[in-house]
Amino acid sequence: MTPELIVEYASVVAIVILVIALLMTVYRAVVGPTLPDRVIALDMLVGIVIGFIAVIALRTGYTLYIDIAIALGLVGFLATVAFARFILARGRVGEGEGVEAGPGQSKQSAKTKATKNVKASKPAGSLGKEAK
Repeated sequence: MTPELIVEYASVVAIVILVIALLMTVYRAVVGPTLPDRVIALDMLVGIVIGFIAVIALRTGYTLYIDIAIALGLVGFLATVAFARFILARGRVGEGEGVEAGPGQSKQSAKTKATKNVKASKPAGSLGKEAK
């Protein structure tokens, strides 16, 4: 067996595995059930596409494809961070709305207490409305 034939067989096997992974990840991105599941699926799709680009670069011999894969990895990372911040911000909105007042406590004081707990749980480096 020649090295070219080994690379050819390995790339075919890699493409088959990547197609299966792509189909399973697209299913998870569509079905969900939660927003974080979809964000992780989109991040996984970026990784799978990088794998496709690497296999194509190996098969064709063009090293320019590796640069494209690196750029896609950076953009995918930034998109994942942006989605994570969106999910964190979305989770804080309205957290105090479902608070029930305890015995001897008004509903307004229960909401104020819940809002203080949410503000206290923010990360130290986050820029919220308080920093503006």
